[in-house]
Amino acid sequence: MVTRSVFETSAELAAAAAAAFLRAGREAIASRGRFLAALSGGETPRGAHAAIAARASELDWARVHLFWGDERCVAPDDPRSNYRMARETLLSRVPIPEANAHRWRTELPPAEAAALYEEELAPAAGAPPVLDFVFLGLGTDGHTASLFPDSTALSITDRSCAANFVPSLGEWRLTLTYPALNAAREALFLVEGAGKREIVRKIREGSDYPAARVKAATTLWFMDRAAAGE
Repeated sequence: MVTRSVFETSAELAAAAAAAFLRAGREAIASRGRFLAALSGGETPRGAHAAIAARASELDWARVHLFWGDERCVAPDDPRSNYRMARETLLSRVPIPEANAHRWRTELPPAEAAALYEEELAPAAGAPPVLDFVFLGLGTDGHTASLFPDSTALSITDRSCAANFVPSLGEWRLTLTYPALNAAREALFLVEGAGKREIVRKIREGSDYPAARVKAATTLWFMDRAAAGE
């Protein structure tokens, strides 16, 4: 099931994303005793993280396990690190046990870091992993997580994590693959700004960009009006 929601302002978009995350968390904990979620990087999630933190009392954080949909191959305290961004905007503001925040081991070689993350996911979420909720972004080139156009990870069908060399950037990234993303119970694309309008239009019209291939059981597209072109 794919649903699309458009919001007037960044604050409304962030509040709606936070509400979806918290609702999914409460449902997962009630049904299965824990909430397994993956965060995304970039600037757009910052507002959602702040909105989640403002409502932190609504979740039993001891039962929350956070993973990341992708990561740059930089130190965890590097300004480009998705983990660092989440630590500053969310982890430091909610009572989640340190052991429940599962970062990619970016200090290791990319292939080793990907294999280790797959090993870490399996005991918590199974193999292939079934995450309860995944935040995703959308690049102007149609990428999501670190599944970029013309990269080898797009064709992976037998692993949940990959070290993915991105030709357009000339660098390695770490990413969940389609087997993991499409097994998720819920995926939420968070898209903001007029700069995303053209790629949103192309995906809506059926163009086969990496983001368009995400087919979680429930796939939500949350956009502001500028990105939606409305």
